[in-house]
Amino acid sequence: GKWTQIFYSVEWFWWDRLWLPRPVMWADLQDSEGRVYARASHLYITLPVAVLLLGLRALYERLIAVPVAEALGVKDKIRMRASHNPILEKYYKTHSKNPTQADIKGVCKKLGWSERQVERWFRRRRNQDRPGLLKKFKEASWRFAFYLCSSFGGVLALYDKPWFYDLREVWAGFPKQSLLDSQYWYYIIEMSFYGSLLFSVAADVKRKDFKEQLVHHWATLTLLSFSWCANYIRIGTLVMLVHDTSDVLLESAKMFNYAGWETTCNSIFVVFALVFMVTRLIIFPFWLIHCTWVYPLDQFEPFFGYYFFNVMLVVLLLLHMFWASLILRMVKKFLFGKLKGDERSDEEEDEECSEEDYTHTYTNGSVNGLSNGH
Repeated sequence: GKWTQIFYSVEWFWWDRLWLPRPVMWADLQDSEGRVYARASHLYITLPVAVLLLGLRALYERLIAVPVAEALGVKDKIRMRASHNPILEKYYKTHSKNPTQADIKGVCKKLGWSERQVERWFRRRRNQDRPGLLKKFKEASWRFAFYLCSSFGGVLALYDKPWFYDLREVWAGFPKQSLLDSQYWYYIIEMSFYGSLLFSVAADVKRKDFKEQLVHHWATLTLLSFSWCANYIRIGTLVMLVHDTSDVLLESAKMFNYAGWETTCNSIFVVFALVFMVTRLIIFPFWLIHCTWVYPLDQFEPFFGYYFFNVMLVVLLLLHMFWASLILRMVKKFLFGKLKGDERSDEEEDEECSEEDYTHTYTNGSVNGLSNGH
């Protein structure tokens, strides 16, 4: 009955011809003669490690990020709270947080308020829902610490490996490549981190590219899980390293932004933009995707796993192009001094919301706005 169907669907999912090149079978990838192979069951540990990382993050934010924020002078702004008004509150929660001019006029008639009073109430109410500067700093600080550690860990795991210097070595003997301890821990910690980001996504700072971020986290986890199970581990570690390096710079730029160190923030952001373009739009497609698209065909016929892996890499590349367009727009505004708005950050509005509110959005918005276009 039902269990038989489930058994056969699982059997079909793990069919050798889907995930392995001919004539290799799963039976050929059994631990023997000192060789150890990656197993899907190894990935179960990522769930408890993700929870552990959430606990570590809470400790880090309290014991390290908060004192650092205080030392740098990061403080939450004192916000004017919107006055208690059941009618406006109901409208805010059920209709719209940004009412149109026609809606505002309708509300004015009901309440006997001026348009300016209603607009101010909505501005204050939106600001109440926005995360404070300290929360943003703590989040950026945690990600900075993680990406810094993972980048160093990645270099340590790869610097003495032949495939770090010659990408053809990625496929030498594939898929019969033994799993190394350094690869195991690099994968488990990186996957657990993305798992922890998915767990905390509801509580974290929400930005305009929230949907792209979710797609990105799921694509990353799917890609890492598949590359683990199909033994694409050598190329997987290279992809992780290429992605982590620019994120270190982004998160540090955000931290200096929240601290008000404008010149430092601007300088780091320019370096970040350059590193992002080189790693994500040059090295990633022309070295790494080329390595997974072209070199394997020297050794075996294409199979479903080959196409699946490459399609997932292209999904990541498209996300990089989306983020690169935002970064270039910011850099253009930064260089030509026309910073009137933020490309993706949900910024706090001032009481009277004049044009002057947006004159330094680069530091108060653009860097703040960008998240980890991983």
